[in-house]
Amino acid sequence: MPMSPKPTCHLVRPESTYQGKQGLSYFAGIAAETVGSSGICMHLLTMPPGARAKAHMHESHETAIYVLSGEVHTWYGDRLEHHVVTRAGDLFYIPAGVPHLPANLSGAPASAVIARTDPNEQESVVLLPGLDGLVA
Repeated sequence: MPMSPKPTCHLVRPESTYQGKQGLSYFAGIAAETVGSSGICMHLLTMPPGARAKAHMHESHETAIYVLSGEVHTWYGDRLEHHVVTRAGDLFYIPAGVPHLPANLSGAPASAVIARTDPNEQESVVLLPGLDGLVA
C-alpha cells in the first residue's frame, strides 16, 4: 500500500493572479490548488477604483475579510438589502449561503486578505445574476 506524502509547510508569494467568477482578479494564495490545503483558502484582493463584483454567495463556506487599505461597500442579504462600509483595519464576516456584492466606490485602490473555509479557489462560488441590478 503506497504511503501518502507527509504534509509540509509551503511559502506562497502572491505574484500570479487569476480571474474569479465574481469578476475580480485575485492574487493566487493558499488553496487546494496551490498548496494542497484541505480546509481553508486565503487570498489577497486589490480592487481598483470603481471595481464591482458580481452578486454571488459561497454556498457552504464562510468568508472572513481583513481590509488592509482603502474602503469597500458591500451589499448583502437575500435581496442585497443590507449595506456596510469596511475600511482599513476592519474585519468582516460573511456566513455561508449569504448573497453579497462588494464594490470599491472610491477613487483609490482597496486591498484585503480574504479567507474561506472552502480550500478550493472558486468551487463554492454561486453567481446570482438576478441580484446584480439591485445595486446601482
